[in-house]
Amino acid sequence: MSTHRLAFIGAGNLASAIVRGLLAKNVCPATAIACTSKTGGTAQKLSAATGITFEADLAKLLAPADIVVLAFKPQSLATADPRLAELTTGKLVISLLAGKKVGTLAKFYPHARNIVRTMPNTPAAIGAGLTSFCTRRPLSAADRTTVESMLDALGKYLEVDEAKLDALTALGGSGPAFLFEFVAGLREAGIAAGLPADTAATVALETVLGASRLLARSGETPEALRDKVTSPNGTTYAGLQVLTSRQFRDTLKETILAATQRAGELSRDG
Repeated sequence: MSTHRLAFIGAGNLASAIVRGLLAKNVCPATAIACTSKTGGTAQKLSAATGITFEADLAKLLAPADIVVLAFKPQSLATADPRLAELTTGKLVISLLAGKKVGTLAKFYPHARNIVRTMPNTPAAIGAGLTSFCTRRPLSAADRTTVESMLDALGKYLEVDEAKLDALTALGGSGPAFLFEFVAGLREAGIAAGLPADTAATVALETVLGASRLLARSGETPEALRDKVTSPNGTTYAGLQVLTSRQFRDTLKETILAATQRAGELSRDG
């Protein structure tokens, strides 16, 4: 992707994560990336921190670009500069705008050579994300290399049918928040069991980190690893009995279904 010039419209946390990831993995040099933002402040900061170019003038930003990354707030799509329809002619448009469907994006960027809708999650900020994406039409070989190189800078990626994005938004996009809540719950439970707050917080975090790494590396199912920890009538068994009686899995299912429903409502607006 080193021969491509990237233009970021918006320079917030996610755009910053992508830029830093691309540079860290030597996907392209800083000289091949430029950015702008609504007031210019975040773009100037990103430019100063990474060495990429800040360009306030939209036409000058996009003229040399082959790839345009939409990284502004989703609600700003309708009020974005109308010149973008022509300025993105023949370019690959990659959208980070949550809830904005490919069909909607195509109305605003009708002359783009292709449009890619992505759904990153917050671990992307440290290169440990999972990004789901779909496209307006099949990607050319060159554009696929471009897209996959960019998303690889954020972590893992998964190409899906757009109809699946609401569920993936709930599971992958909102999922980190549910895990954070689980870790907070473990911390509070540790305190209730008599541990000092700082100890409980450390143990909760390290337990989740270690167990996740083991699950990722072992190749075994969560159930298989669970059973290896569980002795008949032991401590783990006692705890699991409570989770079962409180319908833990059903609660998680309802959580994901509620988030999926809300994602569908939001995407219908987009």
